[in-house]
Amino acid sequence: MISFAVLGGILLNIGAFLTFRGKIYEAVIVYLFADVCWIIMAYERDDFWGVVSIVFGVTFGFLAFIKMQKGQMNKSLNTQKKDLDEN
Repeated sequence: MISFAVLGGILLNIGAFLTFRGKIYEAVIVYLFADVCWIIMAYERDDFWGVVSIVFGVTFGFLAFIKMQKGQMNKSLNTQKKDLDEN
């Protein structure tokens, strides 16, 4: 039987591939599903602090996803020289 850790790892690889292909929204969704697998895994192992830290990470990831969907996320990958001079 496949464990939640392995399933989360597979989803992590799929998310990384989607990120590589430039499909950021899809990648974030896959990453969130991977996080859910790791929350279940940590809960099964009675790792309270692991569950808490993963839940915080999932919350921030979900908020970032919402911010990206609304178009409020600032891009920093393709900054121009003039953009850097303004800061």
